[in-house]
Parts: sequence; C-alpha cells; structure tokens
Amino acid sequence: MESKAKPRLSGQAMVAIVGRPNVGKSALFNRLTGQRQAIVEDTPGVTRDRIYGSCEWRGRTFTICDTGGIDPTDPDILRRDIHRQAQVAVEESDLVLFVVDIRTGVQPLDEEVAQVLRRHKKPILLIANKAETLEVESHAVEFYALGMGDPFPVSAAHGLSTGDLLDAILEKLPPEIKPSQEQEVAIALVGRPNVGKSSTLNRLLGHERS
Repeated sequence: MESKAKPRLSGQAMVAIVGRPNVGKSALFNRLTGQRQAIVEDTPGVTRDRIYGSCEWRGRTFTICDTGGIDPTDPDILRRDIHRQAQVAVEESDLVLFVVDIRTGVQPLDEEVAQVLRRHKKPILLIANKAETLEVESHAVEFYALGMGDPFPVSAAHGLSTGDLLDAILEKLPPEIKPSQEQEVAIALVGRPNVGKSSTLNRLLGHERS
C-alpha cells in the first residue's frame, strides 16, 4: 500500500475535513495544504482513504486529514468502509471542518452528517463551500438549520476567504505542544497487488487505517 501523505506529526493538532460526497472536501484540502495531494473530481466517491497533509499559517503548523464522503445510509460495502474511515478521522481530530455545498442548499444527507458529528462532540467549523460570488454567499444563512453554528462561506477552488478560514481554525485549535525529541522513522509497505499490504498495515497499527 502507498501512503499519499504523512499522517499527524508528534505534537501537531489534527483537523479533519468531512461532509457528504462531492461538496469540495478535496479541493479545500489541496487549497489549505498548498499541494494537489487529493484527487478532485465531480464524481462522488473518488476519495476513499484518509489523506494527510501539513498546513502552516501564522507561524503554526498543523495536520489536515481529507476523507471520503459520509453517507450513513449507503448499503454498498466499500462506501461503508469509506464512511468508517471518515469517522476514524473525526475521532482522532482536534477540530472538524464540516463542508457543505452552498449552491445546493441544505440536503437531507447534510443533516445525516450533522447527526453523526454531534455524537462525536468535537469542535466544528461549518464550511459553506463553492461561494464564488456575493449573491451565492448570501445563501449561507440557510445552513443555520443544521444547528452547527455560523456557516463560513469560502471558495476552495478560487481561494476566496480561505485566509480568514485559517485564522478561524487557529482560534479553535488547542494550544500547541512541543514535539518529542525522539526521531521519527518512516516505513513503506510495498508489493504487488492483493498480497495483504493493507491488512499488514492495519495489524501493525492496531486499528483499521486502510
């Protein structure tokens, strides 16, 4: 198995990006990390595993985790695994960015995701993505219906208001912890397809990472 990015570094806060499929989570991840690590497509379900990246803002560095779209009602086995991966990311995070699509308004699946997040009791920023114009941005008020606090309109694709978003993220993160002096070691698991790389990784970590 190939890891697409390095997971949380020692002492760094973790921010998880979650939401229903196709709301622009990967575009936001790429914008905040300044890299194109996550694949961006209009087709739902492209992101399946957790993808980690690093973000530096105003002298502080933190880890961001991109996740696949959450759909608690989907009967498909693979997509249920994607949903489980997203929940793991929420559990290990210090802050959750709950991304919605401002152009489509509140969808029933947004409400389902909101219910899932309430059970985790994590700090949340509600991100109303795809707000490319002031007219579209005005529709953010509709998302107060989710009961997740003030909607934060941004356009990940164009970078609009992402600086303000990063300021808001820093305000929500816990105090920074100095990293351990112990040196970290990176290990890669490689091999041909279907030989058990993912199962080996999960066993070594003690939880379902892949």
